[in-house]
Amino acid sequence: MEQQISKQHRSGFVALIGRPNVGKSTLMNHLIGQKIAITSRKPQTTRNRIRCVYNEERGQIVFLDTPGMHQARNKLGEYMVHAIRQALRDADAVLWLVEPEEHVGAGDRSIAEMLEKAGLPTILIVNKADKVKKEIVQKAMDSHRRLCRFEDVLAVSALHGRNLDGLIESLFRVLPYGPRFFSEDTITDQPVRQIAAEIIREKALRSLGEEVPHGIAVLINKMKTRRDRPITDIEAEIICERDSHKGIIIGKNGTMLKKIGSEARPEIEDLTEGQVNLRLWVKVRKNWRERDVLLKNYGYDIKEE
Repeated sequence: MEQQISKQHRSGFVALIGRPNVGKSTLMNHLIGQKIAITSRKPQTTRNRIRCVYNEERGQIVFLDTPGMHQARNKLGEYMVHAIRQALRDADAVLWLVEPEEHVGAGDRSIAEMLEKAGLPTILIVNKADKVKKEIVQKAMDSHRRLCRFEDVLAVSALHGRNLDGLIESLFRVLPYGPRFFSEDTITDQPVRQIAAEIIREKALRSLGEEVPHGIAVLINKMKTRRDRPITDIEAEIICERDSHKGIIIGKNGTMLKKIGSEARPEIEDLTEGQVNLRLWVKVRKNWRERDVLLKNYGYDIKEE
């Protein structure tokens, strides 16, 4: 049966690559029809390599969402760049997302060099095409075509779901024939605990000022469903690097911390399909982004990538 399926069924791993804030996580969430990767306007929102699975009759696509390509300035940054390179090593094809800009910057040139070395079938995606004139989108396509050879070049709006059918068609043309890697009902390989932690971090990113977000992580210490009632008790720590940041995260009379919790709770309840009792604390761990043991404790371990 597997041999018969492989002759008509395509499957493979697709790495989503691009600079920070180009919309990789938004695109992936829209394609699979469920929020798995968190989003915000802050750079480096995505830190881990996240797998999400798209299934249909033509085949299965395993998307590898990656952190935005950037210059690493600490060990956390090194972990994130490593996650990008590992995704390319595991991938069968690449979706390179870019902004609809006329000129190509140093960041995209660096990505182009990386993709040339990888030698994978690559599809260029000009995202946010609905925000600018068609002439600008065309110039963005033309300028990037000079950097790489692409299997296809598409303009889309990940936020509004425009031209995503064309994107999927292009991917199925370049992916190899083969059986599924995951069962048809699998959406992600991320554990519920990890997704819940990321939801809390997203709400913190969206609520806090510019100074704090890069230095925060979320650690869930307890996640347990009660035996007698469909309620999940979650206890989580928001980790920051400075005492002054702790005060900002808590807010006057605890208002900011309550806001983060109240915004995270409904999405975690959707995730767990039940009521959630969420309790948050804030702890200071100075320079945690440079400390191997703490990075590993918070889920950022290069050895596991």
